[in-house]
This record gives sequence, C-alpha cells and structure tokens, in this order.
Amino acid sequence: MASYKPVVIPVVPKLGEKITQDTLYWRGFKTPVQIKEFGSINKIDFSPVSPYNYAVTASSRIHIYGRYSQEPIKTFSRFRDAAYCATYRDDGKLLVAGSEEGSIRLFDISGRAPLRQFDGHTKAVHVVGFLSDKYRVFSGGDDYSSRLWDIPSATEIVSYSEHSDYVRCGCASKLNGDVFITGSYDHTVKIFDTRTKRSVMTIEHGHPVESVLLFPSGGLLVSAGGRYVKVWDVLKGGQLLVSLKNHHKTVTCLCLNSSGQRLLSGSLDRHVKIYSTASYKVVHSFNYATSILSLALSPEDETIIVGMTNGVLNVKHRKPEESKEKSQKKRQPAYRTYVKGRNYMPKQEDFFVSKPGRCILRKYDKLLKSFQSSKALDAVLEPHIRLYTPEVTVAVMRELNRRGTLRSALAGRDEKQISLLLTFVTRRVIEPRFTPVLITVADMITDIYQPVVGQSALVDKQFLRLQEAIGREIDYQEELLEVLGMMDALFATLTEKRATFLEENKTNGLTKTLDRDMSI
Repeated sequence: MASYKPVVIPVVPKLGEKITQDTLYWRGFKTPVQIKEFGSINKIDFSPVSPYNYAVTASSRIHIYGRYSQEPIKTFSRFRDAAYCATYRDDGKLLVAGSEEGSIRLFDISGRAPLRQFDGHTKAVHVVGFLSDKYRVFSGGDDYSSRLWDIPSATEIVSYSEHSDYVRCGCASKLNGDVFITGSYDHTVKIFDTRTKRSVMTIEHGHPVESVLLFPSGGLLVSAGGRYVKVWDVLKGGQLLVSLKNHHKTVTCLCLNSSGQRLLSGSLDRHVKIYSTASYKVVHSFNYATSILSLALSPEDETIIVGMTNGVLNVKHRKPEESKEKSQKKRQPAYRTYVKGRNYMPKQEDFFVSKPGRCILRKYDKLLKSFQSSKALDAVLEPHIRLYTPEVTVAVMRELNRRGTLRSALAGRDEKQISLLLTFVTRRVIEPRFTPVLITVADMITDIYQPVVGQSALVDKQFLRLQEAIGREIDYQEELLEVLGMMDALFATLTEKRATFLEENKTNGLTKTLDRDMSI
C-alpha cells in the first residue's frame, strides 16, 4: 500500500517590502521596554542636556526617569489632582507643570518642593512652557485664556482671552524670546508676541487642535487636530503648505527628530507616522498596542518613547553599532570533512540500510488520510487558518474536489457553519489565485442549500453578500476589458502613425535620389 502524501499547499510569491535608508534607520531599535504608570500619560519631555533624562506626566505625579532606568529616579507628587504637561527649561535645571486645580508649579530638578506657584487660571491648565529667554513662563487653560508669568517675581505679566474654547497645546519660539503659540479646541492656532496686547496671527486649522510644533528655524508651523497634520508658512502670513491625512483617528502629538528632517505624529489609531520634511511623505511607521497620547524622541534619536491611554510607557532604545573589528573565528573543519563519502557508489556486496524520514502530518492531513472529509474541512475553517493562511483552506477544498468528496463535505451543515462557509467564499472569491476553486465551492453550496433559502435570515444575508461581491467583480472585469480595448486602439493608432512616417521618409528619399540621377 502506497504511503499517504500530504496536501500540497501552493506557495504564492509575496511582494517584498521596499527597503530604504529610513527603514533601516528606524528599525534599528531594540525590543521595547514597557513601564506601567498610574494613569494616562499626557506628556513626555526629554531634558535638553546630558544624560537626557525624561519627565513623564501621568495622573497626579511627575516621574523623572534615567535613559536606561525602568524605575523613576525622582518623583514630584505635590498635586492634589491631575498634573499636566511637565516641561524642562533649556538648561535642564527647572521643570514647570500645570494642574487640574488651575495652578502652575515650578520645580528645581535637584529639589522636591515647588520653587514657585502661579495662580490665576480659574480652570485646569493643560499647557505650560518656558520662553526662550528662560525667565518667563506661558500657559493655557480650560478657562479659554493664555497667560504669561514672570519667574523671579512669581507674578502675571499679561493675559490673553482670544480663544473661545479650551486651550490644550502650545509651544515657544527658539529664536525669539517674545513669541509663543497656542492651539485650542475652537479650531484655531494663535501666535502671540508678548510686546503686543493681542495675537499677531490667527490660523484656522479646521478641527480641534491637539498639538502644535514650531520648526527650529521659526518659519514653519505644524498643527495637528482631527485626522489632519497641517504645515503652515508663518513668514507668508500663515499660508497652508501641505495637509497630511495619513491617520485614521485623531492625531494627538507631534515631535521632530534631532536633525529636523523627520516629523513624527502619534494618533489614537495606535500608529506613529514618520514624514520626510522635504517631501512630506510617510517614510516609516510604528504600530502600538493601544491609542497614543504622547510622544518624545531623545536629542540624539537614541530613544523613542510613547505614552498610551492605558498608562503604559513604551520605551525603545537604539541598538549599539556593531564593532568594525571582526572577532577571530574558531577554525572550522576542512570542507572535505563534510563531503567525505557523499559520492560513494555502493558495491554489489554492500548491504544498504535506509532510514526513512518521519513525516509529521497536520490535523487536516490526518483526517484526510482516514477519509473524514467533513471534519477535514472543519479543521481548515478554524479562525487561525482561514484568516491568516487561506491558501491552506483552499488547498484542502481542491483536494476534496479532486477526490470527489467535496459535495458530501459541504452537505449536512447547520446555519452557523453555512454562514461561516459563505463568509469565507465571499471574502476570498475575488482573489485570482482562489477564484477557480471557490467558484466551484459556491456552485455546490448553492445547489445543496437552495431548498432551504428563506428559512434563515442569516444565511439569506450571506447569499446576498456573495451575489453582490460576484456582481462587483464582474463589473470590474467588464471595465477592465473596456480599458484594454481603448489601450489596444491607442497602441494600434500609434503603430500606424509611426509606420506612415517611416514610409513617407523612404518615399521622400527615393524621390530625391531619382531627381538627382535625372539631373546628372
């Protein structure tokens, strides 16, 4: 009796991913480290000076982590309610943070108690930051106001009440110590100059603004809100340069890499997109487990940190560069050691002992071997097979059809099983590699279960979906045939024109030759 041969699964070549320099660069991170915080992480900020510690704002605490530490090296917890937007000063010595009760606290990194407390907002303060002169702090709150504070005297300098909704994001200019920017849920971004009593520019984003970012040059401004990331030219009066719509849900955070040539955006759709600032095309992306609220990149691009809604901090460190000096390899046996006896031809008096290889059969092969067709089909309709390796399911269907037992395997099924079969066929019948087999399966299912049509609303719905899918595919094929006909006509016309042009040149050349001969 011949041994059973397992079902051959056809291998379809896959298109390889395009490998670019960006792909290699952004893939050069180690396996991420997960750190659990006490609540949603609303802000991550790196210290601008070495050793580049970072501050994490979550719940009512601010934790300071070392670059490679998994436990906080310092904690600021002098908040009665939630803390927001802990931000370092440019020299890395001071830290400022807003709070739910409306007060702003200034901390010395080397101490624990706040150095200053600024009171003036009547509602929660979600955005705070230092101006580039290092002696003033700006803030924005849910009372629709933006305020400027003096650090030495702990007093309010000026207050702006131009927004008509919550102020939830902001940033300061690195070049001008009098300019800061705020974004609000009233869909606007406003640029303020502390030397004036009103904003100097208003930009309409079109959606509630979740994050703003100013390029180091000060000429370009990026705003994020809704599904859009928009880039504006400030020097041209706030002209829109490009609008990016690469996320499926609200974009919540923005940051630049150390060179300013790559823009990163995080979103509630669990993705971080990386754009080239030259073409504003996506050059790479990261996927995460849950929605993203905050994002930060270390000054030397050595660490990327993402804060998520479930309170998990995802930390990725760059892999160290491999040393150029190759380690001395142990001496391996000579090549002849491995090929010794490979070409030996057995003689007549030799006794040949063969060791058959053990063939491990999968579940559906074992069932096919024992002629259990229906159970074999059930085995390949399991979720992990039909969803991720549909070619296995189709290969077993092809084998059952070759044996002539496909009809019996499809028959005698209940409402749930019929619905599962029709769902699979509807989803995969339009794929060219599966179409020949699944068309046969669809015909058999229709013939077998036609008498019970109308008895189950679920099965009837699946039959209608199958009909719609096949109808759409037929329409696409007809349109493609029309396009092919048009292209054939165009190519034929081009070929005729080219032939006519060549014939004219030949004729003109012959006429000129005859005229020359007659004149001679």
